[in-house]
Amino acid sequence: MENNILNIVNLNTEVEGKDILKGFNLKINKGEVHVIMGPNGAGKSTLANTLMANSRYTVKSGDIEFEGENINNLKTHERAKKGLFLSFQHPEEVSGITVENFLKTVKSSEATGMMGFMKFSADLNKYMDELKMDKSYAKRYLNVGFSGGEKKKNEILQMLMINPKLAILDETDSGLDVDAIRVVSKGINMFLKDDNAVLIITHNTKILENLKPDYIHVLIDGRIVKTGDYSLAKEIEENGYESFKKLL
Repeated sequence: MENNILNIVNLNTEVEGKDILKGFNLKINKGEVHVIMGPNGAGKSTLANTLMANSRYTVKSGDIEFEGENINNLKTHERAKKGLFLSFQHPEEVSGITVENFLKTVKSSEATGMMGFMKFSADLNKYMDELKMDKSYAKRYLNVGFSGGEKKKNEILQMLMINPKLAILDETDSGLDVDAIRVVSKGINMFLKDDNAVLIITHNTKILENLKPDYIHVLIDGRIVKTGDYSLAKEIEENGYESFKKLL
């Protein structure tokens, strides 16, 4: 159990009265990269939002355990403090707070005193360089006027700065060109350590070419119907999802 980060047992979730996740099971250990793939409407984003306690998503039954603790009744900010992080499929624009001040606020409990401030600044500059982000973006309001690619890079920047225990990336690669996907993949590889984990939700195999996923899971109609290694992603790319529907 001490190596386990996330354990989802028989999770059933509904959205606006419609059943979406139906007996969903998943176990993620430290140091692992898991990928959820599936057609539109399979429940991929529902999973991400359920894990972060979005109030639109109701857990009817089942358990979500984070590092051995049941977090079903914890609110979003409480789960974030435990070490869960969600990169949004469509990042929101937030006027009135800059990227830098947002991250300072999140890191305020750690970055105290002159040494803490110097480390924060050094880390911010380093990660922005690695992600090929213009330094001026740190002084701009959060995502306001950012291109789609810059918004996604900013999500990865937040992940690197916050350094959560489990990063949930909900279609972070959506709408990105090949170069941006490489940069985002680089950020994910920089983040991954022996004591954290990544859950990638996508329908595009491009982002996986520069990563080394441990497990690929195929989600159909709210259930994982097949699990495999990277070769499973290649199978999906070649044949689509139709054959997997027979496994329900």
